[in-house]
Amino acid sequence: MIIGALLPLALFLFPLWKITLEAPQYPTPLGMYIYINDFADANPHDIKNINIMNHYVGMKYIPEAIPEFKIFPIGIIITSIIGLIIGIWGNHKWFLAWFIMMVALSCAGLYDFYLWEHDYGNDLDPKAIMKFTNPDGTIMGFQPPLFGSKDILNFTAHSYPQLGAYFLGLGMLASFLAYFKGKKERKIEQ
Repeated sequence: MIIGALLPLALFLFPLWKITLEAPQYPTPLGMYIYINDFADANPHDIKNINIMNHYVGMKYIPEAIPEFKIFPIGIIITSIIGLIIGIWGNHKWFLAWFIMMVALSCAGLYDFYLWEHDYGNDLDPKAIMKFTNPDGTIMGFQPPLFGSKDILNFTAHSYPQLGAYFLGLGMLASFLAYFKGKKERKIEQ
């Protein structure tokens, strides 16, 4: 359980997610890493180039910071401390409670990411230089996928978890396995 509580701290070292945009006019795809507390270019000036390109269709600029960059790090530190306390205490039932809490918080984080992507890709400036419509006449959105790949005009957008997300998932899995190990040991003792 203690290892499970420590693994999410890798989010401070490794990116959580990556969004990549491929298109014929960009021999090297544009990309953006999303860390727990920052956005970073996959290649030099990628975010700047994405912002310039998105400006033409009325998308908002990718900001320097978002409120989540202050909230998420605090949340990870607090949940890791709680996990360490539970791990030291050693009650397997609380291992399951920590796992459930981490699953709930991760789902909330993914939902927040989806809302951010939806707003970013669909709340377009009506005064944009270029306007695209769907076959039914509605304004076309440019929302990247939450997970996977999606064609948007001549771009293919990819959105996938990165090493930080895998450490988070491994930490959660370790706590879940620790619960079953503790439950089995409790039965043997009885």
